[in-house]
Amino acid sequence: MAFTLTVNGKTHVIESSEDTPLLYVLRDELGLNGAKYGCGVGQCGACTVLRDGAPLRSCLAPAAAQRGHELTTLEGLQGPEGALHTLQKAFLAEQAGQCAYCIPGMILAAEALLRAHPQPSEAEIRATLDSHLCRCGSHNRIVRAIQRAAKEMAG
Repeated sequence: MAFTLTVNGKTHVIESSEDTPLLYVLRDELGLNGAKYGCGVGQCGACTVLRDGAPLRSCLAPAAAQRGHELTTLEGLQGPEGALHTLQKAFLAEQAGQCAYCIPGMILAAEALLRAHPQPSEAEIRATLDSHLCRCGSHNRIVRAIQRAAKEMAG
């Protein structure tokens, strides 16, 4: 049975089974590959997307349960006129992504944090990212990137 989802501001008719994880619908049916399959049990954060502005582990979330919600993937996070978002630019400037597998989820978690707390402390940033795993050891650069983005977004 088909259902619709709103992803990155566009409505899509989804043909997958209603219990298919959102991650698979995003990647396989919509071709949005920003969210990554990491652990498959919601513990690594690589699959994080935003649902109504809040982080959601898409590997655990049934796609059909997202009806009526606004979903945002890394592909939908843009700055003015389609340019890179301030967070994306800050991650590049701080060389925060080594392999970059975890970065889409971290950027989206940071976006939700900055919307709720435009000037977070380092402790708040670290607490937000605590459940996001990065094997490359880029944690300090990731924190600096979020701090940089917060300053730039503040004006």
